[in-house]
Amino acid sequence: MSNNRKLQVFLPLLMAGVLALGMYLGHKMPGGQNGDLGASLFNRRQTALEEVMNLLKAKYVDTLKVADLQQEAIDGLLSHLDPHSVYIPPANVADINDNLEGNTQGIGVEISLIADTVHVVSVLTAGPADKVGVRTGDCIIRVNDSTVAGNGITVEGMRRLLRGPADTKVKVTVLRGQKTLDMNITRGLIPLYSIDAAYMTAPGIGYIKISKFSASTYREFMDAMTALKKQGLKSLIIDLRQNPGGYLEAATNVADELLSGDKLILYSKGSNYPKAEYRCNKPGEFEDGKLAILTDEGSASASEILAGAVQDWDRGTIIGRRTFGKGLVQEQYPLSNGGALRLTIARYYIPSGRCIQKPYSDGREAYDEDILNRFNHGELLNPDSIKPTDTVPYHTMIEGRTVYGGGGITPDIFIPLDTSHYTPLITKLYIRDVLNQFTSRYYSAHLPEFANYHDAAAFNKGFEVSEPMFTEMKAFAVADSVPGVNDMKADEAVQVKKRMKALFARLLFKNEGYLMINNTNDPMVMKAIETLNKQ
Repeated sequence: MSNNRKLQVFLPLLMAGVLALGMYLGHKMPGGQNGDLGASLFNRRQTALEEVMNLLKAKYVDTLKVADLQQEAIDGLLSHLDPHSVYIPPANVADINDNLEGNTQGIGVEISLIADTVHVVSVLTAGPADKVGVRTGDCIIRVNDSTVAGNGITVEGMRRLLRGPADTKVKVTVLRGQKTLDMNITRGLIPLYSIDAAYMTAPGIGYIKISKFSASTYREFMDAMTALKKQGLKSLIIDLRQNPGGYLEAATNVADELLSGDKLILYSKGSNYPKAEYRCNKPGEFEDGKLAILTDEGSASASEILAGAVQDWDRGTIIGRRTFGKGLVQEQYPLSNGGALRLTIARYYIPSGRCIQKPYSDGREAYDEDILNRFNHGELLNPDSIKPTDTVPYHTMIEGRTVYGGGGITPDIFIPLDTSHYTPLITKLYIRDVLNQFTSRYYSAHLPEFANYHDAAAFNKGFEVSEPMFTEMKAFAVADSVPGVNDMKADEAVQVKKRMKALFARLLFKNEGYLMINNTNDPMVMKAIETLNKQ
């Protein structure tokens, strides 16, 4: 039995036993019958858990870390609820809130830790770091008086050093080639974008990748639509793969741009939460164009709301694999210690009436292992292995197609997991982070080679990994103890070169460049283009 399981089983018994023991000792000890101990430690207005904590703090033989005890007690309570009711420690609240609010405060760089050295992998245009001359490929070796190269710094630790309130200053020392440069940066408000890419992937067909649903998603989506329409948008692919969700309102606002009239997008209800309907309430920007939604097992929550509304209204084609299966609504409540409780308050139901929440009655461990079990059972490779957990049929709103709830959204067109990217050799290169390390170092040492590419589309058309560069990568891999790289098969070499090209594109043009390269032969994107062209 795992430690977490043991805690779930024994914590309530422990609390009850300690409470009973405390009450017994309170009665037997001198003064106990006169109520002195009860007056000092017990209060009829307190809960049993509060009484136990008071006893532990007042009487326990050793010094206690009360904050740790309280967190374990809270986690123990929540472990008996659904898997998405969670306690957020004070140290994590700011990062989580920033991610959902769509901004943070810092210097405006994305960093990666490669071989114990902090590399700048992108710089926000016109951001604080950009204004003082920080470049992609720079290595940060010192922040203020702290050396951060070669001392075991983590990415999270680095972020804490770089972030801070707007208008405060931080001194950053970077290594660029053989030069060391000191830069004084005034921190500012940094946007955290939720749309990774928006471009025309084929004549008349636009592509938008939404990585999460934050407070800024709807505004970003509308800006992307405006830009794509100027380029001749007629059909649209929305990529929701690996999108974990976020704000419900952001998803419903995007859905409103795709669905016409006053169509129902979803409704929610709970034991202590009245039924609430979310409907379209304005003319949408893309109510009539052809539409495809890409999903996979990492598409959850707000992603499933958008995909489910599109499927239930027969508005577009869902392409990919079955989604995660999260049909619960949470609200976040601040706590007095600076932490927060994210509590499930309702279930949501998409227009057909189905709830797509997958079962969690077997406990959190089984719930967390669901995606791995799907892979082991063959579901990610074969649509015949998909087993709906809810056998009650529902029907789409226009065409009356049969759909099921209880375990995510099953796509209209299934695309299996592409396992060609994961041969043993390629997997070793990924695990050792060889390609990321090599491309970052090569880019930093050969900046003039990349200076002529002004946008991702031009880079995609004009750049190829040369044989000398590929040979240099293999030598780097051999030096990093990756055996067999010199015996790489032809199809493996094609995959590795494509990956290298995509990593270079990300260094130059951020996520949009990376996705533009990756999507060139992506099976889901190619199927979406084929499907939209046939409609």
